[in-house]
Amino acid sequence: MAEQSSALATAHPPLYRQREYMLLWGGMVISAMGAQSSGVIYPLLILALTGSPAQASWAAALRLVPYIVLILPVGAWIDRLNRLQVMMASHLGRCVAVASIPLAVWLDSLTVGHIYAVAVVEGALFVFFNIAETAALPRVVPAQQLPQATGQNQAGWAVTAVAGPALGTWLYQTAGRAWPFVLDVVAHAVGVLALWRMRTDFKPHPPTAPRNLKAEVVEGLRWLWHQPVVRSMSLITGVSNFVQAAVPLLLIVLAQRLGGTDAQVGLIFSMGGLGATLGALVGGWVARRLGFAQVIVGCLAAQALAFPFLAVANSVFWLGLLFGWMMFFGPIYNVVQFSYRLGLIPDGLQGRVNSSFRLIAHGLQPLGAALCGQMLERAGAPWAVAFFAVVLIVLVGMTALDGAVLGAPRQFRA
Repeated sequence: MAEQSSALATAHPPLYRQREYMLLWGGMVISAMGAQSSGVIYPLLILALTGSPAQASWAAALRLVPYIVLILPVGAWIDRLNRLQVMMASHLGRCVAVASIPLAVWLDSLTVGHIYAVAVVEGALFVFFNIAETAALPRVVPAQQLPQATGQNQAGWAVTAVAGPALGTWLYQTAGRAWPFVLDVVAHAVGVLALWRMRTDFKPHPPTAPRNLKAEVVEGLRWLWHQPVVRSMSLITGVSNFVQAAVPLLLIVLAQRLGGTDAQVGLIFSMGGLGATLGALVGGWVARRLGFAQVIVGCLAAQALAFPFLAVANSVFWLGLLFGWMMFFGPIYNVVQFSYRLGLIPDGLQGRVNSSFRLIAHGLQPLGAALCGQMLERAGAPWAVAFFAVVLIVLVGMTALDGAVLGAPRQFRA
């Protein structure tokens, strides 16, 4: 066993010594920092303009709608296109879209409709970037290192979730409403520069038959549906994401009703990011020591245990602590299911299968975000928390009885 580990280490150097992966990872982290800094500002800005939680929820919902509309054809296109060029074009497009918000603020012409439009455009471009980046990872990292790379990606996302909201709300309060979005634009520009320096060949495999978009989309869906674990995980993740889509607006409204300032709202999200960072750091360790089903069921159960307490938290600090607890288990869950999935999918199907998975996994997010806003405005925060808590608890029970999850190998072996 020791000789095998030594041989693996010789063949594949640590990720931090792999130039191509570090460029991909570094560009992703920097652009994510900008997105996290501005992301928490969207609902704050709409609440400041309108005072309506329902209108604020539509910004999140509209940003997620492109997943439903575009995810399947984008997955097929990604398998036809140069994945590096797609990622760079997506960054540049998001730069232009987000830059229109600070410009409108400075011209005193910003409207809620403008914010909605940017949310839709940015959401559409994120679909292209996200699928291309996911499909690119197996080209950059050896199959044996996919779990490690997934863990490092999760850690990068988690760090930005700590620093981004705090930085964004600080800029919002001290420098003005426009500056979190300026930071987002700069971050995407740096992401383009990092990708431009990569040398990995991301050209698509030459087609072995005439191209047919519909047939290619169906092929990706069929492959996913005939893999029981991947199919089950897409459905389970979809319901979980339905609940998670409601959490940001829930936290903002609950914090404001406790008298929390915008900076304290940022602190809540930073505490969530800190929990996610810790989860990412131990995710690989947990995955090596526990079975697939233990991790998946355990992470969902831990989040469900904490969710109802959001309704009775009596301070901003307790909201942040509960959010941090829930976020801690997200990266652990993702390291296991994501690396399993990536290692299983053939390279020529990465775009289509991952897009099919994401359609199912993210398809209910717009509904979750919009429904949360309506419930907050019409029924109140306690009822909204109770509803989403019940959904999460039922999901835990169904997952614990899912034969595909329970029968999955302890770990994926490349």
